Amino acid sequence: MSAVAAELVDVRKTFGPTVALDRVSLRAYEGEVHAIIGGNGSGKSTLAKVISGVLVPDRGQVSIFGKSATTPSESRALGIANVYQEVLVADECSVMDNLFLGADGLFGAAESHEVRYERARKVMSDLLGFDLDPDTIVGELPLSIKQWITIARGMLTNPRVLILDESSAALDFESTERLFAKMREMKKDGCAIFIVTHRIAELVRIADRATVLRDGVSVGTLDKEDITEENILRLIAGPERELAHSSSKPVEKQSDRPILRLTDARVWPETARFDFNLYPGEVVGVTGLDGQGQADFVRALAGVQGLLDGKIHLVRDKKAEPITSLTTARENGIAYVSGDRKKEGIFPNLSIFENMVMPIYPDYSIGGFLNFIDRRKLDPIFVHETGKLATKMGHSGNLITSLSGGNQQKVLIARSFAERPGVLVLNDPARGIDIGAKLDLYRNLREFSARGNAVVFLSSEIEEFMDLCNRVLVFRGGVISSTFEPPFDGHVILNATFGRKPDARLPGEAREEHHEKGSRRIVIDEGRPVARTVRLRPAINRRISMNQSGFLLIAPDIAQGGMIPERFVERNRRSPALEWESVPEGTQSFALAITDPDVPAEFNFPRSFAHWLVYNIPADARGLAEGASMTAAMPSGSQELNSDFVTFRIPGFGRGYGGPWPPDRAHRYVFTLYALKTRSLDLAPDADLSAFATAVLPVTIDQTSFTAIYGPAKAALPAA
Repeated sequence: MSAVAAELVDVRKTFGPTVALDRVSLRAYEGEVHAIIGGNGSGKSTLAKVISGVLVPDRGQVSIFGKSATTPSESRALGIANVYQEVLVADECSVMDNLFLGADGLFGAAESHEVRYERARKVMSDLLGFDLDPDTIVGELPLSIKQWITIARGMLTNPRVLILDESSAALDFESTERLFAKMREMKKDGCAIFIVTHRIAELVRIADRATVLRDGVSVGTLDKEDITEENILRLIAGPERELAHSSSKPVEKQSDRPILRLTDARVWPETARFDFNLYPGEVVGVTGLDGQGQADFVRALAGVQGLLDGKIHLVRDKKAEPITSLTTARENGIAYVSGDRKKEGIFPNLSIFENMVMPIYPDYSIGGFLNFIDRRKLDPIFVHETGKLATKMGHSGNLITSLSGGNQQKVLIARSFAERPGVLVLNDPARGIDIGAKLDLYRNLREFSARGNAVVFLSSEIEEFMDLCNRVLVFRGGVISSTFEPPFDGHVILNATFGRKPDARLPGEAREEHHEKGSRRIVIDEGRPVARTVRLRPAINRRISMNQSGFLLIAPDIAQGGMIPERFVERNRRSPALEWESVPEGTQSFALAITDPDVPAEFNFPRSFAHWLVYNIPADARGLAEGASMTAAMPSGSQELNSDFVTFRIPGFGRGYGGPWPPDRAHRYVFTLYALKTRSLDLAPDADLSAFATAVLPVTIDQTSFTAIYGPAKAALPAA
């Protein structure tokens, strides 16, 4: 058994009347990754700050290697490093200055510039997968690189205890893999790592043990073999909610007469017109890849924005009332809840009570024209509606910003129910709320629709629809492209969002290998399977985690984590087809890189091996055809650089695509597309991956990537 690195016994922490932690105990050992998980407002971040000495508990004992830290400086002396989700960097300073921020004493630096430069270069190379000049000014870098700088800053202190508080929330799949590889290195050196995250699928792969919090109380600690999605959800949600959810059935339409009609509509210019009817008793799910028109659709139904063409009518008492604005929508009983609570939901300078009951003030006023608020009537409504969603809060007079983000969202949902609408339009309402709160929301939506009302529910998480909706609409290209009814197949619905055949493999789903004597799994480093059947829920989570912004790169013939077909490898030099969508606003051009981070040590190569480097891809391009490299099929203006086969003087290779040719074992191949804010780059014809990255990163708006596998090669590399 390893030595105890951190131990908490019966810890309690309050903020005024709010109890953030109560009777929390845990023990973490050297050389282990210990996850802290829980729902919104469960106390995860508070616990992380207590461990790191940022917060001092009201009661209980916190011991780090047998000592207690009551200030951040004492924590640093004990070897604790805390990395927060917020990107805390100085834009005017260099990467190296940011990495060693706070490391120097009053009278000078502890290390020479040369030593620090090399340490900075190595850690950023390990985390990014390519070289980055440590003298680069941080303000010129994209947000994703700034996030890596905050993580690297914590790692460079050589901590004995590292706390990652939602630090991987903005990282895509491939970036998260590099972070995990670095964490495994630190584990071997005896570092104890705490990771706070909502991304449950990641915990199953990286955590050695996990402590689950619910309402500020530790409700269980799971060992590695027990860290499964089912066990985590059961502990977070609680057995009562889980039982209620498992016994639920989709709602049923109560009448063939619609409660809301949309006719001859267009939400995008130059698209086909479509109709939509919403019936009493229905919960209609709406989904699609980001930016396909579904958000415009639900916002138009609620009057938040207008249609380009067509009309919306709410049918009430056999009379059709036109919906032309947010005001007419509310007057006719349509309520709207946005998932963007900061921009479209809360009033941060008002109390919890005021935020919830503000829309119904006129209905419960007294004093005639004076319009005094009748608090006696509003208080029971506030208690009832917030209680239905199990909203965790202190005094109702506290500012709404005193609540966690998930509980703020519950207040907004409670506000919509309090308006007593006939139609509820939800624009990704479950974003940022935990599984327990989601189950409470689903239960309330079923009860609401059972009373003859109707719900339109937009979500990017298809599993939310399975036991709730009686119809699911898929948007693609600004129109309803597919409609589904129960029983739902999440695989088929997700394929529809990508415009694929119902039985096609999903992006993020691996190819299954079949053999005469049964099936087997191909395994590479550290026993991680790379070609296997993927269960529905992890497949969806993996697709969403590819890139939180929605910017997505797809290879129609190569699945995320799957094997690269032989026609694209070794001597063939045939480039694969690529597609991308949900391009960031302001994109002026694209750059593309395919790299191999698993170069054998005997190659003595300090960076990833570049197989294809392309830049100046025009902004209106949305893909590359199969076999396009070094042909007229490449988009006009695109420039291709040498692959690293040229660097190693392998005969038969020059500019353009160089197929995978791993000499020793299975290698990962990382496909990365960069959306750039400049129309063109000026690169030398013989520029390598380092020069490519130096030119691309400062002008990157966003990037998206996926990883595939190939190897070992069928034939030996030609002699140089």
